[in-house]
Amino acid sequence: MLDDRARVLMKALVERYIADGQPVGSRTLSRASGLELSPATIRNVMSDLEDLGLIVSPHTSAGRIPTARGYRLFVDTMLTVSKGHLGAQSLAPDQPQKVISNAAQLLSSLSQFVGVVLAPRRSSVFRHIEFLRLSEKRLLVIIVSPDGDVQNRVIYTELDYSQGQLIEAANYLNANFVGMAIEQVRERLKSEVESLRSEIATLMQAAVTLNTEAIAQGQDEVVISGERNLLALSDFSSDMGQLRRTFELFEQKAQLLRLLDVAGQAEGVRIFIGGESQVVPFEDLSIVSAPYEVDGQVVGTLGVIGPTRMAYDRMIQIVDITSKLVSNALSYHK
Repeated sequence: MLDDRARVLMKALVERYIADGQPVGSRTLSRASGLELSPATIRNVMSDLEDLGLIVSPHTSAGRIPTARGYRLFVDTMLTVSKGHLGAQSLAPDQPQKVISNAAQLLSSLSQFVGVVLAPRRSSVFRHIEFLRLSEKRLLVIIVSPDGDVQNRVIYTELDYSQGQLIEAANYLNANFVGMAIEQVRERLKSEVESLRSEIATLMQAAVTLNTEAIAQGQDEVVISGERNLLALSDFSSDMGQLRRTFELFEQKAQLLRLLDVAGQAEGVRIFIGGESQVVPFEDLSIVSAPYEVDGQVVGTLGVIGPTRMAYDRMIQIVDITSKLVSNALSYHK
């Protein structure tokens, strides 16, 4: 598509614009590329690149900036990623939700953009269950999953249970149903209700029904960190409409879920550049993402969201390292 001279100039232009954030003129491009070309020759090449839709001249500026198509060409064919100096990063094993939250914060702090993590689907299998009486007809249900994730839910009952009855119900569930999915427990309880005292059976049915609903509501949770970082970026602060649409994306989350779901279907780091598809419909937004695993199985996706004018080589390193840290932390904890 491009000859060697055009490729060198295109690469230099993108790198210079990423570094400075200013339209790149022919003189600056001559110095940055290291090519001994006349300003007229460089202008002719830039004109050709503009005709190809790879660069554009903003307003009346004499310089050029990359388009989404130009960034895509740069990322796919010109970007070289070497081992950087991110420092020794760590992510301590902990409860899965804590690991996910810490990972989003790590992505944000390292990139100075927005960190997003699609949390793994919660297991419906339980390792332990407890009931705690909070007040009349008001109980706390504590459910521990096999990987140590703790879910606390408050339920309201028609009857007022004593603490002894709560212990009896919890003991029955822990003795007979540990290791089973909550959905299976609910079905089994329907068939065993005759052999149980009615008030205890009612309590256990209420608890497992509540947890089934909670699991369904908690699926595909997106954890986001560092949205306010975008306020400091000139790429967004000069266009309040663009900034507003970006924050709406974070609030709705449904579009992020679709994006991260797509990203999780591929191996390694993927880059989505704004405006090139419906996956990322915002012209000035790019996402660098990667899947993470638990014991070798992909369970979620994480990434960095920022302006198209980002240091893609550094973002690739950040996302790749964080995905490995999350995988190790979750696999170790499990």
